[in-house]
Amino acid sequence: MPDGPIRFAVEARGLGKRFGANRVLSDVSFGVPSGQTVCILGPSGSGKSTLLRCLNFLERPDEGEVLLTGERVGFRNGAYMKEQELSAFRVRMAMVFQHFNLWPHLTVLGNVIESPVHVLKRPREAATVDAEALLRKVGLAEKRDVYPHTLSGGQKQRVAIARALAIKPQVLLFDEPTSALDPEIVGEVLAVMKQLSAEGMTMIVVTHEMGFAREAADTIVFMDAGRIVETSVPEEFFAKPKTERARQFLQRYVR
Repeated sequence: MPDGPIRFAVEARGLGKRFGANRVLSDVSFGVPSGQTVCILGPSGSGKSTLLRCLNFLERPDEGEVLLTGERVGFRNGAYMKEQELSAFRVRMAMVFQHFNLWPHLTVLGNVIESPVHVLKRPREAATVDAEALLRKVGLAEKRDVYPHTLSGGQKQRVAIARALAIKPQVLLFDEPTSALDPEIVGEVLAVMKQLSAEGMTMIVVTHEMGFAREAADTIVFMDAGRIVETSVPEEFFAKPKTERARQFLQRYVR
């Protein structure tokens, strides 16, 4: 059970991660209040994607802890949770990946209902009704019976978002959701994400889309070399960054 009042939907405390001799995260701490969007910015190799994977224990951090609505993730009675227990947390903190990760042998509808039916054991009929509503939400109702290979990259990513929403998570993690897309279709994915943010979905977004971060984020977390260098609201970060490293980053990425 959580100790005391819950301040954050998800919180990282002192996260550290190494791959061999390479330290990729060092003492990373931040919290995301329920209903807010945090955008994590930083140069390539700064540890952003590793941080996301540590939050839902696709990678196990070497130090620190993650709390989901005040409950410690990953450990129980001093030992790592079993994979089945971790899977239950990942239902509450779903992830949208850079390269979609759709199941090619399932239709669009099949992709969206797979986890609700087979992981959460929801009735197929109810899961289908929910999935159809989600496909309408992301603008793909007419694609319910086609297979992923027939879709554009933007359409695949919107299906991936619908699939993540289908398990009714408390938090959505996005790992560079537009970086694999052609520039002309990035907007259709960002529009869905902006809508979710406006509706109060708790979101942590690793992105290089500065316009989205400026418009949708409640908080900007700027990382470099595995550490959080700066945290502020978008208006301050983009107008008057506090650190020289953030100023250099913005000069390169913001036109």
